[in-house]
Amino acid sequence: MEETLPPLGALRAFALVAETGSLTAAAAALNVTQPAVSKRLRLLEATLGVALLRRGANAVALTEAGERYAGEVLAAFARLRAATAALDARPAPLRIRAYTTWALRWLIPRLPDFRARHPGLEVELATSTALVDFAREGVDAAVRSAAAASPPAPGALRLQPLLVAPFAAPALAGPARHRRDLAEMRLLGSRVRPQDWGIWLAAQGRSAATPPLLFESTSLAIQAAMEGLGAVICAPAFVAEEVRRRRLVPMAQGAAPGAVPSGDHYWLILPPAPRPAALAFRDWLAEAVRD
Repeated sequence: MEETLPPLGALRAFALVAETGSLTAAAAALNVTQPAVSKRLRLLEATLGVALLRRGANAVALTEAGERYAGEVLAAFARLRAATAALDARPAPLRIRAYTTWALRWLIPRLPDFRARHPGLEVELATSTALVDFAREGVDAAVRSAAAASPPAPGALRLQPLLVAPFAAPALAGPARHRRDLAEMRLLGSRVRPQDWGIWLAAQGRSAATPPLLFESTSLAIQAAMEGLGAVICAPAFVAEEVRRRRLVPMAQGAAPGAVPSGDHYWLILPPAPRPAALAFRDWLAEAVRD
């Protein structure tokens, strides 16, 4: 036997009238006119062959059959709403703001481990050097650099120290035993951290002969170094893979220092009332920086 159901629009109008006791309120909820609601109710009664409403001069009331039917219809709509809500029960994405190079060269290679520990939690990563406004931007966590003794925000979690060292393409650097002197090379750096060459050279008692060429990000400076345009100053962790593949080589040799502390650390900043997903990211990140 063919299964038939009353028109959904008529059922919805009946449920609203039963819930509010008013044709006017039902019409407003449906964004239609009151006569349109009345028409849907008559269609439902004609389809069912049962009187559901008693109509008066200025009001309507449910018949006995209407009372019984309304209980079932309202329960059915409640179940539909719950089922629909369950379709979107996934947690909101974890939105992280960080510096481009740190995100690209340190965080992203480690994100599969975070995802494996928190399956189903999507991560949205944005890069910026601007200060984050948690109240306006919908960001769950931000990573910034600041001096070791000066957290960028109350309660910030100190991550890894920011070390810097010089690297260049093998063809430009020369053989290991006879590395070219940095004074013969173009120095490459980032506008975000223009002081890093001065910090590293000062650790050797030297200074730069000419100002470094500064790029928008350290990632761009690293790419320029790989193309042989000069020597880049950056955190060794950012170019570990390039060094392993011999696309870059360390420039420090002999008594010269390798990586030197820049005086800054990376810090994780959370909003005043962090989401559970942000707390999970904090705990994972605290463990990851120790590895």
